[in-house]
Amino acid sequence: MNIPFTVEQFFEIFRNYNEAIWPAQVLAYVLGILALALAWRTSKISNRMIGGILAIFWIWMGVFYHIFHFSVINPAAWVFGIVFVLQGVLFLVVGTLQNKLAFRFCWKPLPVIGAIFILYAMVIYPVLGIFFGHVYPAAPMFGVAPCPATIFTIGILLWTTNRVPWYLLVIPFLWSLIGMSAAINLRVPQDYGLVVSVVCGTVLILVQNRKMKTAESKA
Repeated sequence: MNIPFTVEQFFEIFRNYNEAIWPAQVLAYVLGILALALAWRTSKISNRMIGGILAIFWIWMGVFYHIFHFSVINPAAWVFGIVFVLQGVLFLVVGTLQNKLAFRFCWKPLPVIGAIFILYAMVIYPVLGIFFGHVYPAAPMFGVAPCPATIFTIGILLWTTNRVPWYLLVIPFLWSLIGMSAAINLRVPQDYGLVVSVVCGTVLILVQNRKMKTAESKA
């Protein structure tokens, strides 16, 4: 896959972006940890707040990363930005306004797998980035960069106790395929984790949806 910019330009965009938005990176971690804390006890307000946090992540990345910064070197970033904002709006409507998502961590296989993905997004991803030479500020950061935020999104969706609307999975899944090109062409090996987590997570969520639907029809 041909890309219209160099590896050096790609990471320079991250440098400019991270310097411009500081201390949003710290706030992103605060929001991520808050979402995890809220998921330990299910309530309408906690579910709405988690949906709102996911909406903030996706809308922020769509506007401030893709449209304001990445579009400088990649015209396709305008499309990415619009799509990311759409994903954020979906989380806002479905998760916050309609309260159709319920999150609760428990010691079952899917939530545990989701927790592993979340740990990867928040801790292992940036550590691997340093190992591979991607040092802040010229590095993708959790919550404000698309790939780790997408991994986090799939991880916490594996904590849901009700069916996840299929259309909430489409954009993260497509972005994971784009992330594969970044892993290969832009020398971002930690993005292989994006592809693995999102593809596996999407399959697991869809299988869980089917089981829940079958159980509901028998009830």
